[in-house]
Amino acid sequence: MPELPEVETLAADLRPQLVGRTITGCEVRFRAIVRHPDPERFTAELVGRTIQAVSRRGKYLLHHLDGPPGEDTLLVVHLGMTGQWRCVKQDAPEPDHLHAVLALGDGCQLRYRDVRRFGRLLLGSEPELVAARKLPRLGPEPLDPGFTAASLYRRLHDRRAPLKALLLDQMVVAGVGNIYADESCFRAGVRPNRPANGLSRRAIGRIHAALGTLLSEAIANRGSSVDSYRDAWGEMGREQELLQVYGRGGEPCLRCGRPLSVVRLAGRTTVFCRRCQR
Repeated sequence: MPELPEVETLAADLRPQLVGRTITGCEVRFRAIVRHPDPERFTAELVGRTIQAVSRRGKYLLHHLDGPPGEDTLLVVHLGMTGQWRCVKQDAPEPDHLHAVLALGDGCQLRYRDVRRFGRLLLGSEPELVAARKLPRLGPEPLDPGFTAASLYRRLHDRRAPLKALLLDQMVVAGVGNIYADESCFRAGVRPNRPANGLSRRAIGRIHAALGTLLSEAIANRGSSVDSYRDAWGEMGREQELLQVYGRGGEPCLRCGRPLSVVRLAGRTTVFCRRCQR
């Protein structure tokens, strides 16, 4: 599933392509992709809107649309496991599993493709989408200056859940998924199955530092293409070439050589080194 670095890369790529363009048409080919409002209203309220900004919140790609003063209407894209969101020429060959097409009125289209259909499209203001339970209440952004080691400690120190389960909780910290949770725990030298309330301030400080460094590096490397993720140009990222533990269960640790252990945490396969993460 695309995580913070992958969605941040998409937002940066799409921003110069989309800002100032008007959506002149919308074709929803797989109705279940549109989660709010219903597909007919989604289409009616989207057509004619101009994209004023493109940003990211957690794992969500946000397109800020024009509208009445004081109202921030959002076209929200969540890529699920295999979603791809690209701006292409309208005469470009259509791929399979193409579920939504937005015309931009200048010979270009925004296309949403999703093999496994776990992604979703939303339209509305943030309060409306949260109230409808289509958009979760998200925690702090791990790359924001206000997200400090002390603030992460306050969020973790009285929780009994395993560390990784809380890193995956989008209300604790937004944008972190399976890849970067495993990798940050390895960098910090902390086992992902440790109860959070048993971690010292120093250990949580190492987790905080590892998250910031890792996510920044992954953005610079244009994300991890470990499955179907591609950027706005259809190209793979480079961060997957640098991953130390994710997806390498049973293989030798790149630091000490011991076989990497595999457990299930929060329903997700989790890989760590018993020697390097004590």
